[in-house]
Amino acid sequence: MSFTKVKKGVCAAKGFVANGLNCGLNSDKNKNDLALVYSETQCQAAAVYTTNKVKGAPIQVTKAHLEASGHTAKAVIANSKNANTCNADGVEKAQRMCELAAAELSIDPNEVIVASTGVIGQVLPIEPIESHIKELAKGLSADGNDKAVNAIMTTDTVPKQYAVKFMLGDSECTVGGMAKGSGMIHPNMATTLNFITSDVAISSELIQKALSEIVKVTYNCLSIDGDTSTNDMVSIMANGLAGNTPITTENDDYQIFKDALYEVLSNLTRMLAKDGEGASKLLECTCAGAPDLDTAIIVAKSVIRSPLLKCAMFGEDANWGRILCAIGYAEADFDIDKVELHLRSTAGSIKVCENGAGVDFSEEEAAKILHEDEIYIDIDLHQGDVSAKAWGCDLTYDYVKINGDYRS
Repeated sequence: MSFTKVKKGVCAAKGFVANGLNCGLNSDKNKNDLALVYSETQCQAAAVYTTNKVKGAPIQVTKAHLEASGHTAKAVIANSKNANTCNADGVEKAQRMCELAAAELSIDPNEVIVASTGVIGQVLPIEPIESHIKELAKGLSADGNDKAVNAIMTTDTVPKQYAVKFMLGDSECTVGGMAKGSGMIHPNMATTLNFITSDVAISSELIQKALSEIVKVTYNCLSIDGDTSTNDMVSIMANGLAGNTPITTENDDYQIFKDALYEVLSNLTRMLAKDGEGASKLLECTCAGAPDLDTAIIVAKSVIRSPLLKCAMFGEDANWGRILCAIGYAEADFDIDKVELHLRSTAGSIKVCENGAGVDFSEEEAAKILHEDEIYIDIDLHQGDVSAKAWGCDLTYDYVKINGDYRS
């Protein structure tokens, strides 16, 4: 199936509008801190959440809303700068955000998904949101995606948006989305805040199944620093305005939709990895030749999470032993003596390990390969035909600087 990349992120699909503004949560008036996404018609909705035992109040409210509404929604409201987590009045504030949005949009509060990101343990002031919600709703636009994505950014240095068009029968369909995240990212659910929109007609059961399965091989394979956030969420809304034959079974159209969702989420995942806090290099690890998907995922994630590997990549040091070490402590069953390993970038590719042992290679050539800003670690277990990818970044001095004074 051919997918065509298009612009406008969460506004790329038919019937979706968005906006973002600075309501005063962020003292930098050039930075938006409140976002709203809205569909003119009801959407089938699904979400995946953090597995952290400490969960932000917005997650609790969103879960309750999707259950109460029969897994339908029409809007997302999200703020940055304050996570609204570990607060006695957190649920009350998250619910109030939904009520404010619902009143302006003339919808039921249960049709609103809510999310927050920022500092944990600080009370969320609701007054700035109350005083700006009318302006936020009034400014909704089919071109408002840039304002919305700017509003969910925290330590992100670049906005993250991606959308594709494709055909289901005679119907042109779209899946698009926006994401935020730069630190406190670890593969233990969905990592970060991610809002996906689509005009595909699909049942709520199948959209949840597709989202959960694609998250497993995208966001769950992303690691920046080993910390799983309390507010992680991926939500998706599909309003059916593309006019395709509704997807109610796992047929060919369902597979095409899943592939489109993978195209969007995998590209957003790469963007998140490349913009890791303080990062200078994107790392992509592929584990091929695995006996099954879980083994491939476990091995690739084990490598990408290794702090020693991240440091070596920052130093542009082809210390392949650190990679083999990380493969070795992966909690999966395979024969380490069959492992082959290559390091690759736009500057070339070099084999550094074969049959679980080192091979002669040019350190000079390896240094040139690792000097690029996107590094690919290719593992072949030679024990099957299944592969998986994981994404991350190098670990730099700047990561410590950013997180040493995050609250200021």
